[in-house]
Amino acid sequence: MKIAWFKKVISPEIGACLAGYGIGDKSVAKLDDLYATGLCADDGENKILIVGFDLLGLDEWYITKLRKECAEILGIESCAVLFSCTHTHTGPESRTMFSAPQELNTKYLDELENGILEEVKNLRDFRECSVYFYSSKCDENRNRRYVTACNRATFTPHRREVVPTATEYADKELGQLCFLDKATGQPLYVVGNYAAHPLAGHSPGLGGRRISADFPGAFRRYVTSETGAECMFISGAAGDLVPREDELGADAIEKMGRNLAKAAIGGLIDCTRNPLRFRMDDAKVGAVSKSVTIPLRKNKIGKLPAYYAGKTAVELEMQAVSIGDVCFVGVPGELCCELGQEIKWHSPFRRTWIAYNSTSYMGYIGHANMLMAGGYEGSSQRITARGGLALLNTAADALFELREKIFPSEADDPYPDNLTPPLVNIPAGR
Repeated sequence: MKIAWFKKVISPEIGACLAGYGIGDKSVAKLDDLYATGLCADDGENKILIVGFDLLGLDEWYITKLRKECAEILGIESCAVLFSCTHTHTGPESRTMFSAPQELNTKYLDELENGILEEVKNLRDFRECSVYFYSSKCDENRNRRYVTACNRATFTPHRREVVPTATEYADKELGQLCFLDKATGQPLYVVGNYAAHPLAGHSPGLGGRRISADFPGAFRRYVTSETGAECMFISGAAGDLVPREDELGADAIEKMGRNLAKAAIGGLIDCTRNPLRFRMDDAKVGAVSKSVTIPLRKNKIGKLPAYYAGKTAVELEMQAVSIGDVCFVGVPGELCCELGQEIKWHSPFRRTWIAYNSTSYMGYIGHANMLMAGGYEGSSQRITARGGLALLNTAADALFELREKIFPSEADDPYPDNLTPPLVNIPAGR
């Protein structure tokens, strides 16, 4: 395995409109820079490219165009280029809003496109590395929905007094990939995956008007400062998840980012000291993309950006990009954590992580009962109640197809059944 990477500042100028809570929110200061972080992995036969953006989201047409351009530069298929937006609300308005299409910062997007293409063209210094994975539980998020006994949902950001009683599901997994220099054993690159809206710092007033990558930026800074490795953060299925200390300002950003980063450093220690468990020898890369057509809810037809004009259904893409026995699933919007967990459960890969706002920006995507209970996410969803299940099944099909492609020896029995270990299976470290 060889990897190359880039890190590009993508902060807008102060005064640019932010993609926060209100139309016309203009930035008045900058707390920290936004970045596009790119990682290209080459197994000697195939390449994949993953790019993480400190942006709220990107339009489908823009994603399709830029992925194709990046793929042409690298000589790979478009499905092997995975984009993901962290969903920071304190970045520029980078996707088209139905109610205010004029807010889209087209000049910024043109500059972003040119900048990314230039970085991809300059990916030359590939480093040979060993690849490790790790997974840990971090209690840094919570579900922002409180569902009553009669199955009605309350949106806790508007009812903070009920937060202590809210017990809806929250995915606590911090997933990470670690790339170590093959010659020296030193960390080269760390990819972290965790599910929470980057809203730790979006306090009323100034906090919501400062350009910031929020806690994903703090996570990357701490990992790099303490390990020397470059770092990428990919948001998981965070549709209904927020930081435990949401909307409280700069201190909340640093606290959450550092806590996740320290957990990642702990994971780096554990995985490298237990190579038989966590090192992926002869790791291969691969990619598969599958689309499904899903009807729109009747009350949402005509309330989508202009490029969906006249449609009563949308074609949405689920993308699977793997490195060894770890797979990222790119989803077309703000997938809620319950569906993200279902995808993880139905995956044949050892570890599967969601890449948020990846193939499109279709807003919130939840399970059918979320629409029954209502609340902010359910009321905002644009696709029909069965749409979440259709996307889940499409993702599972893509994952199994990719598994068979990467591990052809399993073709006769494609699920990697693990029947040989003893009933109590705690593997030795070495």
